Amino acid sequence: MPSSSLKWQIALGLGAAGALGLAYWYLKSSNRQSLQTLSAVVEDEKEETPFQKAQRYKTEGNELFKRGKYDEAISYYNKAIDTIPEEYRTDLATYYQNRAAAYEQLKKWSSVISDCTKAIELNNRYEKALYRRAKAEEMNKDWINALDDITSVCLLQNFQNQNSLLMADRVLKELGKQNAAEAIKNRKPVIPSHSFIKTYFSSFSEDPVYKKLLEANEPLGQGDLKVSGFLKAKLAFATEKYEEVIPACTEELSFSESESLYKFEALSLRASFYFLTGQFKEALDDLSLIIDSSEADIYIKVNSLIKRSSIYMQTEKVHECLADFEKAAEIGSNISDVFHHRGQVKLLMEQVQEARNDFERAVSLNPDFAVAVVQKCYADYRYAMQMKDVSLLMRTMDDFRRAIERFPDCPETYILFAQVKTEKQEFQEAEKLYLTAMEIDPNNASIYVHRGLLLLQWKGEIENAVKLMKQAIQVDDKSEFAYETLGTVEVQRGNLVLAIELFNKAISLARSEMEMVHLFSLRDAASSQLKIASNLGLGPDILKEA
Repeated sequence: MPSSSLKWQIALGLGAAGALGLAYWYLKSSNRQSLQTLSAVVEDEKEETPFQKAQRYKTEGNELFKRGKYDEAISYYNKAIDTIPEEYRTDLATYYQNRAAAYEQLKKWSSVISDCTKAIELNNRYEKALYRRAKAEEMNKDWINALDDITSVCLLQNFQNQNSLLMADRVLKELGKQNAAEAIKNRKPVIPSHSFIKTYFSSFSEDPVYKKLLEANEPLGQGDLKVSGFLKAKLAFATEKYEEVIPACTEELSFSESESLYKFEALSLRASFYFLTGQFKEALDDLSLIIDSSEADIYIKVNSLIKRSSIYMQTEKVHECLADFEKAAEIGSNISDVFHHRGQVKLLMEQVQEARNDFERAVSLNPDFAVAVVQKCYADYRYAMQMKDVSLLMRTMDDFRRAIERFPDCPETYILFAQVKTEKQEFQEAEKLYLTAMEIDPNNASIYVHRGLLLLQWKGEIENAVKLMKQAIQVDDKSEFAYETLGTVEVQRGNLVLAIELFNKAISLARSEMEMVHLFSLRDAASSQLKIASNLGLGPDILKEA
C-alpha cells in the first residue's frame, strides 16, 4: 500500500499528465481551427476585388477616426485611395473627403483644401467637401474662395441650412471689410444730392452756422470788393453750388486773425461738407479745432461735439461718440439738439428707454421742432411694442396724429407714421401717408423707396415696386439707399448682373467704410451666386427661390 504521501505524488503525477495531455489536445485542435481560418482568410483575400479591399481600408480608417487616431486613419485612407480603380469616381471622392476630415482634426488646413479639391473635381456637387473646404479657407482667411464654396453649399441646399447661412454671412462680412478698406483709400469725394444736404442741415434746430447761412440780411460785399471767404461760401450754399463751399471756407481760414471775421463759422461749415462728402478725417480735424478752442461760442462748440459724435458713430467708435454727447450735455444742457441726436444714437443701439428720455428732454427744450417731436413718437411706439403696453401704444398713435396736425408740412411726420402703420400691417393707411409725404417733398428719393417696399409687402406688386425705386433714382441719382434697395429686389428676381451694377453704384456713393462693408457684402453675394450658379448648371429658377 503506498503511503499517503506517495498516493499524493501519484495523483499529482497523473493529474499533471492528464492536464498536459488535455492542454496538448486543445492546442492541437485550436491550431487546426486557426489554420483553417487563416486558410479561409487567405482564400478570401485572393477573391477580394480591388474595390472591396479599398472599401475595407476606408472602413478601418473610419473606425480609427472615430477613436481619435487621425494619423492612423489617414494611412488607411491612403491605402483606400491607392487601391480603388479609377472608374469608382464617387467612392474615390468620399475617400478624399474622409481624409480631409482627418486632416481637419489635425488643423492641417492646406491638406484639407487639397483633398477637398480632389473630391470636388470628382463630384462638383459634393456638399460635405465644399463645406469642409470653405471652413479651411475661412481659417486661412481666403475669403473669396471661401465665399464661392459656401455659396455653392447654400445653393445646393436651397438656402435652408442655418449653419451654412451663418458661415456665408461671416465670410461676406470679412470680405466686405477687406474690399471696403481698399476702396476707401481710393474713394473720390462725392457731393450728395441737394435733398440730402437739405435734410442733413434741417436735422439741427440750433445750428448757429446754418442759421447764419439762412440770414438774408448778411452783407455779401461792399462797393467793388468781390465776395470772398465765408461770405462766398454762404453765397455758394444759397445758390446750391455746393462744390464751391469747401474752397471758400478754406479761403476764409487763410486770412490773418485781423482779416478773418468768420473763422469758426468757416471751420464748422467746412467740417459739415467734409462729413457730407465722406472726408471724415478732415471733418474731425476741423471740428476738434472748434471744440478745443476757448474762444468758440458755446452753441457752435456744442454743435461741433454733436457732429463729431456722429462721425465717431459712423466709424464704429461708440465710446468716443457717447463721450462727446456727455460733454455736449454738460456744457449745453439747455440745447435741444444734444438730446435729439443722442436719442437717435440710443435708438440705433436698441436702448429704447434711454432714447425716450433724450427725446422727451429735446422736445421739452424745443417743443416746436417737428423732427424731434415725431421721433419721440416713434421711440414711444418702439417702447410700447417692446413692453406690450397697449395703453401707451394707443397714446402714441394719438401723438402721431397730433404731430401731423401741428406740422402738416413736415415730411418726416408722415414717413415715420407710415413705417409704424406698415409694421402694424395697416397698409392702406401707410400708403396714404407716403403719398402725402411725396406731395410735400417730391424730391425725397427715400419716400419712393419706402413706398415701393410697402407695395412689395402689401400686395406683392414687384413691378410697381421696381418702378417706384427707379423713379427714386430719377429724382435723386445720388440716392445710395435707392440703388441698394433696387439691387436687393433684382437679386430676388434673379437679375444678378443688373443687381451687381446697382450695388456698385451704391458703393461709389457710400460715405463711410461701414456703409461700404455692407454694400460690398451685398454685391459679393450676388457675384458669387452668379458665378456658382453657372458652374453648377443651376438655372434662374433656383436663384429666384433663394
